Amino acid sequence: MTRAKLHADGLTRCPWPGEDPLYVAYHDTEWGVPEYDDRALYEKLILDGFQAGLSWITILRKRDNFRRAFDDFEPAKIARYNDKKIHALMNDAGIVRNRAKIEGAINSAKSYLKIMEDGPGFSKFLWDFLDGEPKINQFKTTASVPPATPLSTRISKELSARGFKFVGPTIVYAFMEATGMVNDHLVSCHCHATCSGKLRKPRLVAK
Repeated sequence: MTRAKLHADGLTRCPWPGEDPLYVAYHDTEWGVPEYDDRALYEKLILDGFQAGLSWITILRKRDNFRRAFDDFEPAKIARYNDKKIHALMNDAGIVRNRAKIEGAINSAKSYLKIMEDGPGFSKFLWDFLDGEPKINQFKTTASVPPATPLSTRISKELSARGFKFVGPTIVYAFMEATGMVNDHLVSCHCHATCSGKLRKPRLVAK
């Protein structure tokens, strides 16, 4: 049962970023911040898919490489990737070289574009599951945080039905946490209160 941890800078945080400066900055300025941008949501969903079987810090350290390799996660470009591009990605040591996940990103880009063409957008499609508002949880320990929920299962099934890949309930719940669809900062974490509003302004970490 792990509780929030007091850091040397005087702030209490969720325990998972440890003392890694990159991870701490991500925790303080990104994780749990409500995200409503269509493309940014696609990027995060794809990166969470690449995380499957790995730790998030591994993906975070490679995120700039992923953005370079995947054309800044522009779905219209990714949807047109051919075998030559897949081969190049499989030889790119800067990313996670997994053919199924790479092909999954391409399939998901096509599904994303279909949602964008047919409806009000990817963001609204996702946020409508929560009526547009983040769900604010009140967890005191990491042991209380579920790996998945009935809602993440619902979203997972809908994404899968639309052709998205690597969107199981656990991956979707991690995605929901990261994009602020749910606020799973522990109640004693300094980010819990600031993440509780739709327009959360992230605290900038001193360099």
